[in-house]
Amino acid sequence: MQDEKKAAPGLLLSNAPHIHAGQSLESIMWLVVLALAPAVAYSVYIFGLNALLLTAVSVAVCVAAEAAFCFLMKKPVTVTDGSAVITGILLAFNVPPNAPLWMIAIGAAFAIIVAKQLFGGIGFNIFNPALAGRALLMASWPVHMTTTWHRFEPTNVLSQAASNVAGLPEQAYDIITQATPLGALKDGPRLLADLGVAPDAVYRTLFTPEMLKSLFIGNIGGCVGETSALLLLVGGLLLLYKRIISWHIPATYIGTVAIIMFAYYSLTGFAYAAEATLFHILSGGLFLGAFFMATDMVTSPVTPRGMIVFGVGCGVLTCVIRLWGGYPEGVSYSILLMNSTVPLIDRFTRPRVFGTKHA
Repeated sequence: MQDEKKAAPGLLLSNAPHIHAGQSLESIMWLVVLALAPAVAYSVYIFGLNALLLTAVSVAVCVAAEAAFCFLMKKPVTVTDGSAVITGILLAFNVPPNAPLWMIAIGAAFAIIVAKQLFGGIGFNIFNPALAGRALLMASWPVHMTTTWHRFEPTNVLSQAASNVAGLPEQAYDIITQATPLGALKDGPRLLADLGVAPDAVYRTLFTPEMLKSLFIGNIGGCVGETSALLLLVGGLLLLYKRIISWHIPATYIGTVAIIMFAYYSLTGFAYAAEATLFHILSGGLFLGAFFMATDMVTSPVTPRGMIVFGVGCGVLTCVIRLWGGYPEGVSYSILLMNSTVPLIDRFTRPRVFGTKHA
């Protein structure tokens, strides 16, 4: 073999893949970090210092936990590949801005050690580590995960653009604005019915052009990194342009949510079907999940057909949870549930081997 290499130095025998795209794990991961950077900066601008501290603590604990685990297990230390940094940022993006720092530190350690390293490290984990960490925090400290929101005014969690255009009584308006957008849409009509307020007044408050614009820009209440659909879209388009991700999962995920929500509201005779559909698309963590978490190359299918099935499944589950589930948001649990189906999806969407009739 050595003689052959000397005779033809340009030909090297190696394992697949034999065509190299010029990308490395490190370059991909750090490009994802770059794509997330605008949303990180905006979260600090809109929510203040605690958003920066949450992100810093989450990243630091993720990196330290990965380094410590690799050292103790006598494995190569992989903290420089950027994957732990991404996990830390995404976990911070999924908690309220005023969540306690100790809580996210526990979630970060769980995400790296339990959800990632105990499965074998990067490339072997079944579930998205950041979402697994969020699920732990949601199950363990639901009060902190659902009440420690940033307040734009003493009682206003909803948005800087919120205004009482429907002439709601003060008590009713305070109830609406003390929730995040999806929380107000899901529970607002029921809560205000006890005060004798018609649901239409709630919808006229939430579906104003100013509110929809705020949902797109991001000056609204919510988790640290999920509020600005615009900046998440910019980061997602960068990943698409650099071919780090493909269109299949984001397009089918967001498209499925749009189709189901519009069909549901239209068929039930809801007067604001278009506005409600747009509200669901721009609210919560849909853009964050569709571009940055559902596309995780380790926990998503490898074939285009499989990615489409995965994206549609995430969209269906998100709609089911938002419309009929106990939580107003459903992105994180929909992705985690679909993560568990990836081996099955890959099995049934394998491309046909060239020259054979069956895969």
